[in-house]
Amino acid sequence: MDAVLSIEETFQRERGRLRNFIRKRVPDATDAEDILQDVFYALIQAWPIEQVTAWLFRVATNRIIDRFRKQKHEILSIDDLLPSPEGGPEAEYARSVLIEELEGALEELPKEQREVFIAHEIEGRNFKEISIATGVGVNTLLSRKHYAVLHLRRRLQEIYEEFR
Repeated sequence: MDAVLSIEETFQRERGRLRNFIRKRVPDATDAEDILQDVFYALIQAWPIEQVTAWLFRVATNRIIDRFRKQKHEILSIDDLLPSPEGGPEAEYARSVLIEELEGALEELPKEQREVFIAHEIEGRNFKEISIATGVGVNTLLSRKHYAVLHLRRRLQEIYEEFR
């Protein structure tokens, strides 16, 4: 019974501060409440805990990080970004020019940069997956993608301005 009372006291004492801490870092109120609930569920599972306040905030931080890692950005297909072929002859022309320019710009990249760019941006794979598949470190992959993006941005800027 003492454990239940201690957990309840901890909940009452820390709930407000913990909720504010989470809300400052998580924009969606529902997600923040879910994280708060997860943290207190973890507290019940792990009780008794020394330095309970520090533990609660550490678990909250970890849950926030986990939430952001799990959020996957919707992967857009190249067709979503280009003019529709049903848009008439001008749209069809713009589409073919853009595809041709993009393919040309990708071909200009060194093989390693092109492969990581395609794997990450077009196939939607994360850097850890790419690292495991290629045996190349994540930081190296990040660097290669960065240089690929810089090249593509420079190379495609003129065509972007033309069709804007």
